[in-house]
Amino acid sequence: MDEKKKAIALQYETDDPAPKVLATGKGYLAERITEAAKEAKVPIHKDPKLANSLSVLDIGEYIPPELYAIVAEVLVFVDSMERAKGKSGLRLKEKHE
Repeated sequence: MDEKKKAIALQYETDDPAPKVLATGKGYLAERITEAAKEAKVPIHKDPKLANSLSVLDIGEYIPPELYAIVAEVLVFVDSMERAKGKSGLRLKEKHE
């Protein structure tokens, strides 16, 4: 197991101001987050620099404005992966009241 490995799961709901941290961990916990994403068929994007920047955030915290551009690139990557698999694009959660 790679103790230096980090994993961060982001969630974006359409009425949120920005994506927020859903889960974060390193070492064993990072492995579990990655396994859960694979089991749920959630696309995984590897970017150690971005992971380092996001790993200082708390669960539930929105990403800071200085990371909007790079996270937007990741969301475009995820969308392209979903479209390549024949799915209908990003799976964004919508809040229903």
